[in-house]
Amino acid sequence: MRVLIIEDDAATADYLAKGLQEVGHVVEVARTGRDGLFLALNESFDALITDRMLPGPDGISILRALRTSGDRTPVLVITARGELEARVEGLDAGADDYLVKPFAFSELRARLDAMTRRAAQADTGEAAVLRVADLEMNLLRRTVRRGGAAIELLPTEFRLLEYMMRHPGEVLTRTMLLERVWDFNFDPTTNVVDVHVSRLRRKLDTGGPPLIRTLRGAGYVLGGGAA
Repeated sequence: MRVLIIEDDAATADYLAKGLQEVGHVVEVARTGRDGLFLALNESFDALITDRMLPGPDGISILRALRTSGDRTPVLVITARGELEARVEGLDAGADDYLVKPFAFSELRARLDAMTRRAAQADTGEAAVLRVADLEMNLLRRTVRRGGAAIELLPTEFRLLEYMMRHPGEVLTRTMLLERVWDFNFDPTTNVVDVHVSRLRRKLDTGGPPLIRTLRGAGYVLGGGAA
């Protein structure tokens, strides 16, 4: 696998590059956001690891530029900022995963492998189209339609809906959604799930009757099935 690392801290970049090379990956390293974005846009990589804070465009700006250009290369963001808002911002910008410093190399390797497996499954067309009622999600084209009408979703909204569409009629608790969509441990003080479900519901329900139901004290259900 060919991996691009964008990291201005020499010690961290060398640590990551050495570890990835030892397990058989080909690694390119960029020390600035400008160089990293140039390489990402002009060369082919299987995955990208970027620090959030960089000289030149930062990691979030790089992400947005890649996604705007249509580049779907899996991206893992590493950062010293562990706040919930910072992680949500990164995921909304198009990150596939988020890792807070300090971290063990074994965890980074596991997350890198997991996100590239997900991308490979999408590329081979596994479950390429999901359907619930008149709602259709194309995982390859990254499009959502309801009743034939296109619905524009942010990256996190897309991941949330994808998870719900893979489990139609099931009660999905807030804890489950935090762990599976945001990869967060349960935090009883956060309303990030409720906020994103509310946004998603508004976008979906313009095309027909409500698809997402709230079960008070339990969670959410997409489509029919659970009562």
